[in-house]
Amino acid sequence: MEVLHEEMPFDLDFHPSSPLVVTSLITGELCLFRYGSESQPERLFSVKPHKESCRAVRFLDSGKAILSGSADCSVLASDVETGKAIARLEDAHENGINRLVCLTETTIATGDDEGCIKVWDTRERSCCNTFDVHEDYISDMSYVADSNQILATSGDGTLSVNNLRRNKVKSQSEFSEDELLSLVVMKNGKKVVCGTPSGALLLYSWGYFKDCSDRFLGHTQSVDTMLKLDEETLISGASDGVIRLVGILPNRIIQPLAEHSEYPIEALAFSNDKRYLGSLSHDKMLKLWDLQELLNGPQAVNGEEPAESGSDDDNDNDNDNDGMDVDMAPTSSKGSRSKKAGKGQSSSRPASDFFADL
Repeated sequence: MEVLHEEMPFDLDFHPSSPLVVTSLITGELCLFRYGSESQPERLFSVKPHKESCRAVRFLDSGKAILSGSADCSVLASDVETGKAIARLEDAHENGINRLVCLTETTIATGDDEGCIKVWDTRERSCCNTFDVHEDYISDMSYVADSNQILATSGDGTLSVNNLRRNKVKSQSEFSEDELLSLVVMKNGKKVVCGTPSGALLLYSWGYFKDCSDRFLGHTQSVDTMLKLDEETLISGASDGVIRLVGILPNRIIQPLAEHSEYPIEALAFSNDKRYLGSLSHDKMLKLWDLQELLNGPQAVNGEEPAESGSDDDNDNDNDNDGMDVDMAPTSSKGSRSKKAGKGQSSSRPASDFFADL
């Protein structure tokens, strides 16, 4: 199943219980589709709630509202039934918002172009945590519920661990030669895997974030987005347009799953029942793949190269004290990398009324 957008999409998310998928576009639009196994996705609405590009979109856990973050520095909650705005925060950040994640039923987190992460409490209707550890755009974030921490990657080449309970930066890695573009937590919380523009996957051991413990060189081009399939395997989306199944410790490209197009893959997401894998690319296409069909056999992918691994460190997770949280002082990043353009404005409005109607 596939849908062609008029403009380039940046992000997508699936409804937590219904067969709905939402996409956000470079024009600031949100598009909602209903999908089924026997027909092409049906467009339910297309609205333009943001003045500039809408880079991040997520359904609230309840599924009643769509949250979106934009380069115009705003965060918006839209009604799933109508697409109309429920609540809006015009100046959530001083710079364009690049990432948005739902943490719990009552908290969300946003990350901007200058490395600032903010956590919003829907009950208090205000910003409750701020982390200013990074010097460049926030490329990805992941919430670890067990320890109540947010992991974030940045264009400054570092990975940070941000403790919500203490409102402090727990750890930050040393500067990497590459930007860090994407992340997943694997091996039951023992490993953090980060994608880079060179195609290398960097593996960090939990509690020892200063430097990566392993480098996997299986991709030939930039790894822009990743999804954890299970504790041993992930699905990667690369700038060559190929979706791959990747094993972690031992590190190997298990098989190419599909070729979205010849253009970079912008985002990946699972449907709520994991029946479908959704992918977006610079070809302006949303594609919904039957996940079991992809996993049941190798797909024909043009120009696929055999995988090569840096160091298959199979014993690495046995040697680590994985249950240990080690505090390290945040290190200063060296230099600044390119980022998605966004016009930042000074935050002048209070956030107290944003979630009043949710």
